[in-house]
Amino acid sequence: MVESSPSETAEVLGGRYRLGEVIGRGGMASVYTARDENLGRDVALKLFAPQSADADELKRQEAEIQLLATLNHPSLVTLFDAGIDSRVPEEPRPFLTMELVEGQDLRSRIRHSAVPLDELAVIGAGVADALAYVHNLGIIHRDIKPANILLVQVRPGEPLRPKLTDFGIARIVDGTRLTATGTMVGTAAYLSPEQARGADLGPASDIYSLGLVLLECIKGTVEYPGSAIESAVARLHRAPEIPADVPTEWATLISSMTALDPMDRPTAADLETALRQALVSPESVPGAVAEEPTRILPAPPSRPPMVVPDTTDRQTAWTADAETGGRSTAPLRAEASGPPRAGISRRFRSAGRGKLVAAVAAVAVLAAGALILLPNITPETPEPVQYPAVTGTLGEHLDQLQKSVEP
Repeated sequence: MVESSPSETAEVLGGRYRLGEVIGRGGMASVYTARDENLGRDVALKLFAPQSADADELKRQEAEIQLLATLNHPSLVTLFDAGIDSRVPEEPRPFLTMELVEGQDLRSRIRHSAVPLDELAVIGAGVADALAYVHNLGIIHRDIKPANILLVQVRPGEPLRPKLTDFGIARIVDGTRLTATGTMVGTAAYLSPEQARGADLGPASDIYSLGLVLLECIKGTVEYPGSAIESAVARLHRAPEIPADVPTEWATLISSMTALDPMDRPTAADLETALRQALVSPESVPGAVAEEPTRILPAPPSRPPMVVPDTTDRQTAWTADAETGGRSTAPLRAEASGPPRAGISRRFRSAGRGKLVAAVAAVAVLAAGALILLPNITPETPEPVQYPAVTGTLGEHLDQLQKSVEP
């Protein structure tokens, strides 16, 4: 557990956050209510255990926090700010300030009683929607568990809606570092098989953990209890045990989510679609998860075979066709041999030249005729306008003006 002195709550962190009471403790951090004195609002402040003073590590954590601060989704607890508590320079302590959510977490809800299927559909669909959003951004949570799912009453009389918190905390804190309690980052009971093996992680790891959370909501007990090693080894040797009285649709969905092979698990988007159907189903059962078969690209369209005239059978017909200008209606046949014989080609070329020469001559005649006719279609020159006779000096000026404008 992270120890904190009584004087902590009387101090201000980061020059603006005055700590209040402790509302949660974990292996690597404590969560406080805090007052943002700059903005005058209450926030949740997560203060981590003392970290190494390594500058590169602190820089990496800062980059991760900046990435998480860009996330914006109704099913995610909003991250407001981050900083370093450097009151003890040799042991800097990162902290995060987040939206303060009123309500209980899913762990407390499960301790009270098993979660009905209609309520479970709302919780599962909301978390899956949030995962689909962040997975699309290339981010994974790595620590999906009931304690990280908060339940919020949005409107009176409506089901509690989930808000996923601690998003990316396992990403900020080195995943291979042991916490104060001696366990790896990420709760052992909800680790995916690839997490337990230390393999590379992807979005499917979050889907597996969420599958165990949904199963725990139904059964009321943790599927893989025990120490970190016992819990990790158990999931590698047996599949989760789903009660026989669970509807087939729910059993099928949870089985697919907790498949040993990550490639066999549904995506968060497909999972959200299936659970949305449970919201409108009278029996509160999810729909079938869409399968993702291997896509095979269609073969490019084949070119039709080139039809080569049969010069043996068609020589006479083609010769007559070229000489008379008629069109032959004899069928074409494909031939494996080369192009038509040279004699036939010469006939075609000579016929083509004759037609070309005739066409050029016709065009020349038409052009010459057009040149001859052009002068004849020139518009007539209008006659000059006759003005009334004016005597005197004014008349002389008018005559001069008229002559100056005549063509």
